[in-house]
Amino acid sequence: MKWKELLKNRPKKGGTMMLNNVRIKQTTKEIILSVNMQTESQQIIQELEEKLPKLKEFYQNSNVPMRVTGKLFTEADRKIIEKMIIEEIKVEVKFDEPSDLLGLHAIKKTFEIDTEISETKYIYNSIRSGMKEEFVGSIVICGDVHSGAEIVAGGNIIILGTLRGVVHSGANGNNKAIIAANTIEATQIRISNLVKEVTEKEERCPIFGIKNDAIELLEN
Repeated sequence: MKWKELLKNRPKKGGTMMLNNVRIKQTTKEIILSVNMQTESQQIIQELEEKLPKLKEFYQNSNVPMRVTGKLFTEADRKIIEKMIIEEIKVEVKFDEPSDLLGLHAIKKTFEIDTEISETKYIYNSIRSGMKEEFVGSIVICGDVHSGAEIVAGGNIIILGTLRGVVHSGANGNNKAIIAANTIEATQIRISNLVKEVTEKEERCPIFGIKNDAIELLEN
């Protein structure tokens, strides 16, 4: 099956494509595709379609592997990207693992510990682009989490405002952690060792948790 056939089943979103979300770096051992973690996967795929033919010219005299880093992809999008690179260039493709990208703990195994009562850090302001907050327990943000900001917690993450940045609850492997916000406009959320692509704006205080080995919207 061609990669464009895999793309047909993927939800489509509108918007203007910017051709600066995939940066190409070269080392002696590999070619690195550094992806903007805030960009939707569909835009990444469109940009790669534009850039791969030019990169193919380089590979006429090289066979070093290619590594994709910077963003956690869903399994479906990962297959599409891997297939489109192989069909265009016929080169080995590697993706950084979640433990390499999350920046706090390498999750070697998951577990379940109730988080209803846990040590909690309260932050009484919004988290702006470029800022990062980490805590071993739960984190409550009394404000917004802007695009380009990152929140990492071993327990729950609760946001009283709007979530637009990157958040990772249960970052030490706790499958009972949740993510909740007044509104979620982020493109991706992470709980334990799982990642979920958010394809639509979530309003009315959505709460996400793990059910059936996947991140799902919980009833509230």
